[in-house]
Amino acid sequence: MMTTIQDWPAFLTAALLVMVRLSGLLVFAPVFNSAAVAPRIKAGFVFAMTALLAPVVTAVPGARPVIDAGSLLGELGVGLTFGLSLMMLTESLNFAGALLGMEFSFSLVNLMDPNSQVETPVLGQMLGWLGILVILGAGLDRTLLAAVVRSFVVVPVGRGAIEAATGRALVHMASGIFLSGLQLASPVIAAALAVEVTIGLIGKLAPQLPTQVVGIPIKTLTAYTVLVGSLAVWPGWIERHFTSLLDAAGRLMVRA
Repeated sequence: MMTTIQDWPAFLTAALLVMVRLSGLLVFAPVFNSAAVAPRIKAGFVFAMTALLAPVVTAVPGARPVIDAGSLLGELGVGLTFGLSLMMLTESLNFAGALLGMEFSFSLVNLMDPNSQVETPVLGQMLGWLGILVILGAGLDRTLLAAVVRSFVVVPVGRGAIEAATGRALVHMASGIFLSGLQLASPVIAAALAVEVTIGLIGKLAPQLPTQVVGIPIKTLTAYTVLVGSLAVWPGWIERHFTSLLDAAGRLMVRA
């Protein structure tokens, strides 16, 4: 305590840099960016994390607790790397929900998302809640915090850097949103397509049958059945995808 009091300028400088690094986590990362969490709770969490980490990160070899444009931008870049990388999981779930909504005739039914303040598909919000439940249930939120704490060893405070290669890597990772969403929705899309083809063939063979009347209910029931069955494997996929995105964010961190 006496050492902290004597070195309070360095402590405050390190605390500010730690807060800048944590900002990307609270703005973009799943669970932490939820609007359901009151701002005062987020502020208390940031202050608590800062108070715990600031005295420690200054003792890491290579730390440079100095406030200048380079250190601030570097800390912001590290935080945004974590936040933006993990935000892609939420976007993948929203895209999968949009694809599923078209199969369930929900393409025009949207709800206001309190996190992004934009209209999102109903099934997209459902999958987003599922993702949050999986993250909390599997303890991935604690894994994320542990990764952020370890980042101060890999990239000491004040030593972060922003490079164009990191931005290009994030853009390349963002392109995987569409593939991930399509992978999640593909069983339901395939089942609905098979039902539509079958009903179309039946309609050609027996035009007197009311295929147009029974086609939509049969397709919807089949899609719901496949969706319920697919939910059994989705938690494992979400956990693996979260871990892979977190590892990718760790590899993108750049030390000046």
